[in-house]
Amino acid sequence: MGTRAINDLQRLTVSLRGGFEQKARCQLFRFTGQLDAYSDKQFGEFIAAHRSAGQPLLIDLTHIDFLDSSGLGALVQLAKQCNTDGQQFLVVGNARVVQTVKLVRLEEFLHLQPDLETALGTLAA
Repeated sequence: MGTRAINDLQRLTVSLRGGFEQKARCQLFRFTGQLDAYSDKQFGEFIAAHRSAGQPLLIDLTHIDFLDSSGLGALVQLAKQCNTDGQQFLVVGNARVVQTVKLVRLEEFLHLQPDLETALGTLAA
């Protein structure tokens, strides 16, 4: 399967940008900015618009500056949808995102990975 990419991140809100790349082993979603109460709806809509069944989802939050409870809620909803659909789901985050996810003990549920390379390796296994 080839690679189809949207290289430029789309502005989803004033504070959140998102991009999608179809990789051979997964659907990679990248986000920058803030995933919070002002952007959680657009985050979910963006993923729903590009997501296809079957292939694993990899959410890259390494460039997220701020993640609040609404953003966490959006991630939990997405993880639940993937579990229901039998679709593998992984999240990669920076230190700030990892700290927030671990604070509420969601690292296992969200399949939090230390970096993008590890996440891609997990999908290859």
